Amino acid sequence: MDSYDNVPSAVDKDRPLPPNLERARQYLAAMENGATGHELGKFFAPDVFREEFPNRIHPQGTHGGLGAILEAAELGKREISKQSFEIHNALVDGDRVAMEVLWQGRLANPAGDLPVGGEMRAHFAIFLEFRDGKIVAQRSYECFEPF
Repeated sequence: MDSYDNVPSAVDKDRPLPPNLERARQYLAAMENGATGHELGKFFAPDVFREEFPNRIHPQGTHGGLGAILEAAELGKREISKQSFEIHNALVDGDRVAMEVLWQGRLANPAGDLPVGGEMRAHFAIFLEFRDGKIVAQRSYECFEPF
C-alpha cells in the first residue's frame, strides 16, 4: 500500500502517481469543473455502485448506480455555483484508492443559516474501487461543518 500526502503537489518525475490515483484526481477535477452527463460518466463503469453514508445533507444516506450519480451531479450544479476538492491524503492498494478530501462549495441557493454565495465546507473520506481504469464502486463519508 502506498501513501500520498498533499496529492496535488505530489506529481513529480521522482514519484509519479499510480494510474488509479491519477484517475481519481481527474475525476475530482471534473466534478470541480461542473462535469455532468457523458463528461462525468466516462469515469465510471456501467455497473458502478455509489453509497453515501448518512450526513447533514442526506440524513438517511444515498445509494445508486450510474443514473443516480449523474442525476446527483445535475442537482448539485443547480445548488452549488462553485466547488473545490483538495486531496489531503491518499492511500493506494492496487485497484483501491482511499482519499481524505476537503470540499468547499459556494451556494447557489440558501442552506441553513448560509445565504446565496455563502460557503459550505465538508471533510470527505472517499473510497474508490477501479476496474480497467473505471470506477466500479464509491463509498463516501461526508462530514459537513456547521451551517
